[in-house]
Amino acid sequence: MEWISSIILILVTLCLIWAWKVLNWLWLRPKKLEKLLREQGLQGNPYRILVGDTKDLFKMEKEARSKSMNLTDDILPRVNPYIHHSVKIHGKNSFIWFGPVPRLIIADPELIKDVLNKYDDFRKPDVNPVAKLLIRGLIHLEGEQWRKHRKIVNPAFHIEKLKIKLPIFFKSCDDLISKWETMLSSDGSCEMDVWPFLQNLASDVISRTAFGSSYEEGRRIFELLIEQAELAKTVMLKASIPGWRFLPTPTHRRMKQIARDVKASFTDMINKRESAIKAGEATKDDLLGILLESNRKEIKENDNNKNVGMNLEDVIEECKLFYFAGQETTAVLLVWTMVLLSRYPVWQARAREEVLQVFGNKKPDFDGLSHLKIVTMILYEVLRLYPSIITLVRTPHKDVKLGNLTLPVGVQLLLSIILVHHDIELWGDDAKVFNPERFSEGVLKATNGKNAFFPFGGGPRICIGQNFSILEAKIAIAMILQHFSFELSPTYAHAPVTVITLQPQYGAHIILRKL
Repeated sequence: MEWISSIILILVTLCLIWAWKVLNWLWLRPKKLEKLLREQGLQGNPYRILVGDTKDLFKMEKEARSKSMNLTDDILPRVNPYIHHSVKIHGKNSFIWFGPVPRLIIADPELIKDVLNKYDDFRKPDVNPVAKLLIRGLIHLEGEQWRKHRKIVNPAFHIEKLKIKLPIFFKSCDDLISKWETMLSSDGSCEMDVWPFLQNLASDVISRTAFGSSYEEGRRIFELLIEQAELAKTVMLKASIPGWRFLPTPTHRRMKQIARDVKASFTDMINKRESAIKAGEATKDDLLGILLESNRKEIKENDNNKNVGMNLEDVIEECKLFYFAGQETTAVLLVWTMVLLSRYPVWQARAREEVLQVFGNKKPDFDGLSHLKIVTMILYEVLRLYPSIITLVRTPHKDVKLGNLTLPVGVQLLLSIILVHHDIELWGDDAKVFNPERFSEGVLKATNGKNAFFPFGGGPRICIGQNFSILEAKIAIAMILQHFSFELSPTYAHAPVTVITLQPQYGAHIILRKL
């Protein structure tokens, strides 16, 4: 019977170890972290076991999304109500509880700059298992793996490569304008929700620039990815429940099927490209072609060591990331630009006058785009008030110093882009008002040299596609201004909401008038 006693002893020991780990995770560790934060003068709610502040956070977000808001650019209370609430009560130097994890709000531009520059000390949190089915790639990699991918992907976003893509931007924008012209009534006007059209425009540009002649196949892949994103939204909140992601729900089964289909399509496309290159065909200048060429060059420079380059899975993930990051950020920049220019007709008129002065009725060219000073000022101000990503989260992987703070492992940092972008102390009394004039002498002058404007992140890990996005937005806005004037429809409901990016919850209903 000794063996039974031994088994019982082992089981009891394992149960005690498990119970200790659970107790530490749920109570001891959070309370220890809370004590360390409070000792440094930081404020926040007392820790509540397991839920922290998430119950109140989700309740406030649900309430905020239940109705539209007044037509104002002071959008923080709607798009991030709990951060707004916490800062109001506890001040900027405060923390919130995301379950058992404390998130320290960082709203000091210099501390944010420090975090973004020291990217090896402050890393991105582990990817949610649901999010892994959507995107990984460069945005989630760390250390040497990130440096390797960044080096290989960089050539695709070189300025000379962007110049080559101008005809693609023109083609997609022309198609959009032609579509809108067919929708005009006899008096030359039309009321529509421009949001889905701008999403399709950005998706069209990404599909063409990513896959060139395989554009239609790229569109089909992206339609699957859009479905994947929608499914992910429905399960993201439940993903934190232990074991939930392993349940064979219809949604989980569909997501895994989409992941398999997308991988199979990409694999087929990549294999065809590789075969064509081996057969002596020239490398194409689309993203996929540039990626494969850059990857092959990197491997060759390292004595054909394939461990140096990216494997098939890596290339697929970078293509998926290019779609999500490029399509979403550009679409939201365009939609909020049209909304704001509809609300501020004087700025719309100034921008149109500049576009017509530089290009007349001709298609924009690369050199001319660099002379669009007013359009650039407007885009910067839109990015300030309506950044596509409103927060960044980082976590120290070891105990570190940040300014006067000592941050232990287990604390996350919430870099609130929108809080900084709307801060009266940094931007003046008109911080929550649309005023592109503040950027008339550039970003450095507008921010007084502080790191108060970072819509694309910052430091070495700044968004690799920011020039691509700004260039596409300039061309699209310039061509729209050449053909139409526009104003808000009486049916427009102002309701910015975060769905990965900052989007108009009820669309963007605008009245277009042919010029």
